[in-house]
Amino acid sequence: MGFLRNRIAVLSVCLFPAFAAGAGLAQDKGEKTLSRIDRANAISRATVWSPTNVESMDLRAGPQGKGAFEPMAQVSCTYVDIKATGNSPKFSCDLGKDDVVKVKYGENNGEVYGIVAASRLLWALGFGADRWYPVSVICHGCPADPAKGGKPGLGDTTFPVAAIERKFPGKTIETHPDEGWDWHELAMVNEKNGGAPLAQREALELLAAFIQHTDNKPEQQKIVCPPDDTGHPCAHPFMYIHDLGLTFGRATALNRNETSGANLVEWSKAGVWKDVKRCVAKLPQSLSGSLGDPTISEAGRKFLADLLVRLSDQQLRDLFEVARFPDRAKMPVDAWIEAFKAKRETIIRATCPS
Repeated sequence: MGFLRNRIAVLSVCLFPAFAAGAGLAQDKGEKTLSRIDRANAISRATVWSPTNVESMDLRAGPQGKGAFEPMAQVSCTYVDIKATGNSPKFSCDLGKDDVVKVKYGENNGEVYGIVAASRLLWALGFGADRWYPVSVICHGCPADPAKGGKPGLGDTTFPVAAIERKFPGKTIETHPDEGWDWHELAMVNEKNGGAPLAQREALELLAAFIQHTDNKPEQQKIVCPPDDTGHPCAHPFMYIHDLGLTFGRATALNRNETSGANLVEWSKAGVWKDVKRCVAKLPQSLSGSLGDPTISEAGRKFLADLLVRLSDQQLRDLFEVARFPDRAKMPVDAWIEAFKAKRETIIRATCPS
């Protein structure tokens, strides 16, 4: 967070005049236009964490509620010909009654594995994430490989290794589509305005380094107004990581899928700390990223350590098994658990400057 503190003056001078200059685009179809100054004000009030009973979180079942799927459920849907963004294999599919979902697929696609594990970890700890469910998909009308294009087919195509997304509830706060938030903007959150305390923001940065969230460009994070927030403007916006696909590997400049997504060898090599005495976390910044090697205070370290230590070995086993990590490069689940615990221990045992 030291880099953020150094840039707070620059952010205030350079960004806020732009916020005041005029309105952006509508945040959602049918919604009022959100101005840049309104977005800045929303960030100043934003939270990043809400309490959970970590010990009781069922990491195998995952988040429940409308739209949830049982682990490894077989799901049938109809292909929707919408151009996908990003580089990982994915497509849109209609489950019926206009329930269109995003599907990531492919046994060699590290994101299918990483996004399930990372989203459930953040959910269990209280940091929030989109819901991702490991499934197999029978797609009616899909091309043989949607990511490579081609005309929709007439029959069914089966994707045995896939994950389906359910979005984090709430209305997105943005001035234009897929705006997201830059990690430097965490410095704009003001505890006096009801925003997240510094310790929680730093804990999120340290957690991003812990899981090696390499693809951290702004559109991978989102700001939402929770559905139970009836205030206008939104009283308690929530900032969270939206796309966690390239995690549990080693951060790379070009966000390499094979290296950066669910790769035990590379994740084990990637230490938590770049400089443990100064508590500079190790997260090499990718060319498109907005977070690199964050500096963490003692309060931020302790906040995350106190959450991580509450996870049991069984919860870790459930996490990695449901995300199908043992199927990724045929690495045993016990090896993933031990790597997680070793990294956790380096956070627990560290002492950071206050």
